[in-house]
Amino acid sequence: MPRLEEHCWTRSCASRVESNTFSGGNSVASKAEEMMSIITTVLTNAYGSLQSVRTANLIRRGLVLFTVGVFLALVLNLLQVQRNVTLFPEEVMATLFSSAWWIPPCCGTAAAVVGLLYPCIDSHLGEPHKFKREWASVMRCIAVFVGINHASAKLDFANNVQLSLTLAALSLGLWWTFDRSRSGFGLGIGTAFLATVITQLLVYNGVYQYTYPDFLYVRSWLPCIFFSGGVTVGNIGRQLAMGGGEKLHHD
Repeated sequence: MPRLEEHCWTRSCASRVESNTFSGGNSVASKAEEMMSIITTVLTNAYGSLQSVRTANLIRRGLVLFTVGVFLALVLNLLQVQRNVTLFPEEVMATLFSSAWWIPPCCGTAAAVVGLLYPCIDSHLGEPHKFKREWASVMRCIAVFVGINHASAKLDFANNVQLSLTLAALSLGLWWTFDRSRSGFGLGIGTAFLATVITQLLVYNGVYQYTYPDFLYVRSWLPCIFFSGGVTVGNIGRQLAMGGGEKLHHD
């Protein structure tokens, strides 16, 4: 009988130990699951907040670039109209700054797209771009771009070929001085090509016209203006992205 009681007592203790162990294991598992749930919630909220901040920053940069594009379009197009480089139908000449109303918003939209593309392409290619990354350099780039546009309307050469070659050299000089990246050069070429094709289509459909066209329906120096404009807006976009905390790259 003592052995039977001892055996029963031993089994009872073992059962209690197993029960306590199982209960303790469930408690640890429950706490671990609770901790994982808390961590998941925190990470989800942090990611959502980060996405919201990035979206807001993207919108702000786009608005700034749009405003810059509108301002440059008004100033530069006024210069072209005053020098009779571009001619608009009489019914659109009474609008703001004697320019067609649709040119500033179109240029603003293009500036926003190009300016946002530059830092995105830099990041995608993994090419760091920190060459002359300060606002003073960006402002000088804008001044040179405006000077190139001024030269296209003011300079008188024996023929358009000489003017086009001069503006091409100035545009390449602008890229070399303020950019020097392969992505900047490629996007500048792409911008010049696409913008020139769109301009050709607009002139072909009689929306406006150029005096003395020598490159199909436009002037042969026009791609140089678009190239330098793309590089300028791209530098503004890169600087805004750097100011917004995004990682820029150097080539």
